[in-house]
Amino acid sequence: MNTQALALIGLFCVVLLAAAWPLGRYIHAVMEGRVTWMRRVETPILRVCGAQPEVDMGWKRYALSLILFNLLGVIAVYALQRLQHVLPLNPQGMGAVTPDSAFNTAVSFVTNTNWQGYGGESTMGYLTQMLGLAVQNFLSAATGIVVVVALIRGFVRHSAQGLGNVWTDLMRATLWVLLPLAFVSAVALVHQGVIQNFLPYVELQTLTGQKQTVAMGPVASQEAIKMLGTNGGGFFNANSAHPFENPTALSNFIQMLLIFLIPAALCFTFGRMVGDARQGWSVITVMFVLFIAGAWSATYFEQQGNPMWRELGVNQAQTMDQAGGNMEGKEVRFGIVASALFATVTTDASCGAVNAMHDSFTPLGGMVPLVNMQLGEVVFGGVGTGLYGMLIFAVMAVFLAGLMIGRTPEYLGKKIEAFDMKMVSMVILITPILVLAGTALATSVEAGRVGVANPGPHGFSEILYALTSAANNNGSAFGGLSANTPFYNVLLAVAMWFGRLGVIVPVLALAGSLAGKKRLAAHQGTMPTHGPLFVALLMGTVLLIGLLNYVPALALGPVVEQLMLWR
Repeated sequence: MNTQALALIGLFCVVLLAAAWPLGRYIHAVMEGRVTWMRRVETPILRVCGAQPEVDMGWKRYALSLILFNLLGVIAVYALQRLQHVLPLNPQGMGAVTPDSAFNTAVSFVTNTNWQGYGGESTMGYLTQMLGLAVQNFLSAATGIVVVVALIRGFVRHSAQGLGNVWTDLMRATLWVLLPLAFVSAVALVHQGVIQNFLPYVELQTLTGQKQTVAMGPVASQEAIKMLGTNGGGFFNANSAHPFENPTALSNFIQMLLIFLIPAALCFTFGRMVGDARQGWSVITVMFVLFIAGAWSATYFEQQGNPMWRELGVNQAQTMDQAGGNMEGKEVRFGIVASALFATVTTDASCGAVNAMHDSFTPLGGMVPLVNMQLGEVVFGGVGTGLYGMLIFAVMAVFLAGLMIGRTPEYLGKKIEAFDMKMVSMVILITPILVLAGTALATSVEAGRVGVANPGPHGFSEILYALTSAANNNGSAFGGLSANTPFYNVLLAVAMWFGRLGVIVPVLALAGSLAGKKRLAAHQGTMPTHGPLFVALLMGTVLLIGLLNYVPALALGPVVEQLMLWR
């Protein structure tokens, strides 16, 4: 890894920490209702909507409300796609989206996955993009925030039945956190050249005399929340590789920063809510170590280039005249370093936005995004989802430590008992089951195999990546798999739905169990959960559980492919 790579990763980490710390304090104040004038705005709106903001909901009511809220979102987005040919703000006259694609897309955006089996500029009208997709970018991100806040309240409260009010929490997350940040971010992106208009598509004449249609649209407003909410769905098919979505090196840096901003800030919110800032620092330290390891690995493997080219005598060294390494599938304006870093950030954070073709990475370079997702999207992870996933691993870590020393496990003053570990086990196991079972199904039936463009280990990796991305609610793709078919649209939609709601329900059940317990005072046998020992234990738990779930699948895909290249 060269100096440029080290400098970019270092600068990114410094700016991220500087921005996340104050934002974490702000989110804490907002979600706990500590700003009086905000409450004066919230209460009338909630009452007009028929909500009862003073009601403290138990975990079952909290979870049921979120499920119904998300179901309504699926219905709304599906209807917009099917009816867009008769709706306004459709200057190109886009037709109705097919039922299976509309279903997949509706589930995708509601679950914060933003998997896209279609080309945005050739499929979706402006109204569908804004009222359907962009709105769900806000609401799905808000859902992740309220779930992690509810879980933290479970640790903080004692002998309590409620976790808060889901409607109040959703409003606060959307109105006071996501909207202001998205507005400022959109203005910054417009400044860098991201387009924002409602013009019909423009037809131009190229230098060779050919006609070319250039897509227009309200891109910056969707791009901002796409990154900020770790959504990832692009306005254009090329996503953040498109110059209208990501025109400059600075816009690329801003977008990477937005992806990590709220997940990092929530770690500091966690520390403040539990009354011990060291707890937040422990969690974010684990995230940073795993992130830097992934970024370094992806950059190193891509800078090494393709061993098959070396055998043919092709010079892949970096010089003043060439970028060197593996530049296939990457934009020249970003290069290897910014592309590898973006790929690491977007798969660490369950965002799914891409500025390069992951399918064109080297086998080991492409394995880094795959492993990032298979760790459970806890290395910063999605907005809210990353932190509650890491807290689940923290509970598992103290449980394993308790087994080793023969003591009842405790975390943040709460005794971890049988019911809690059942919920933790469900959260940890449901995504690997969805990924591995879905991959097995797709490789065993003709409808799954027919979409594979590359036979052999790489084709297997494409299917494994798609299911991993869907079940972990990431949304990125290798790109070589033709997934816009009824088979894959339904299969991936099922993986996305249960990968999201199948995790949220046991997380809230765990929160409800913890909230009802008495808080235990620290004693001589209490394991500290804020020092280097716990950081190492938590990191080891994430790696052990995350990788053991997928070792056979990784060995059949990227590892075999790399061995074939070396041979």
